[in-house]
Amino acid sequence: MVAFASNSVLNRLAVDSGAIDASSFAVIRVLAGAVALCMILTVRGGGLPVMAKGRGVGVISLSVYMVGFSLAYVTLDAGLGALILFGTVQVTMFGWGALRGGAPSLRQLIGASVAFAGLVFALWPRGGGTATDLPGALLMVLAGVGWAAYTLAGRGARDPLASTAANFVMTLPVMLILLVGATLHATPSGIGLAILCGAATSGLGYALWYHVLPQLAAQSAAVVQLSVPILAIGAGAALLGERVGLDLALSALLVLGGIAVAITAPTAPADRT
Repeated sequence: MVAFASNSVLNRLAVDSGAIDASSFAVIRVLAGAVALCMILTVRGGGLPVMAKGRGVGVISLSVYMVGFSLAYVTLDAGLGALILFGTVQVTMFGWGALRGGAPSLRQLIGASVAFAGLVFALWPRGGGTATDLPGALLMVLAGVGWAAYTLAGRGARDPLASTAANFVMTLPVMLILLVGATLHATPSGIGLAILCGAATSGLGYALWYHVLPQLAAQSAAVVQLSVPILAIGAGAALLGERVGLDLALSALLVLGGIAVAITAPTAPADRT
């Protein structure tokens, strides 16, 4: 979870400081992750399952997440971005479970509704302006949907390291589209932050998460992810000087509290009316 929160802080630090543009950061991030994971896979042994069943879902969802995530942090603070991201992830996964035939209980519905209200509150115009940058927020919502799909697709991975490496390798050509027509610039510090984000907190972080995920109960996996926005908000305030106002605090309380209520609720019987 520290790695996940670090992605937000590193991306915001690099892009907001002008050390690198968002498109270059995203491409270098994926490239560094692919190189690091393939090196580890080479030492460990084993093939790169680029044509495995379901690879297309992993590649598309990872691409959507990477693009939305990097572009959103042109305007969003690290903490707010992480809150929107993981709030969207959990609401999306809850909705997917319901569509797949799960019968949500009243407590789950209330919790999901409160979390959704928290996301709306974070974006709601007030005081004659918008609470946050709407295009940036929508990009982060898109990233959240992508990450939710990526998480769902990765639950059945038999070899998390190889699967993550294959996803990064196959995502790289898609990410290169970002460079077409973009205004590119990158300083050594910006490139270094992108490499750190890609190789360590993304590539290795995702492989570790996929390794741990099958060993966790679904509720435990969801609950532990609630720490990411809190970590990102704290790190953003401490390292980037981001303001933690009453609006952000209330949004975080609604989103994380609602999700906590929903995911800790007993599952209703499938034939519940």
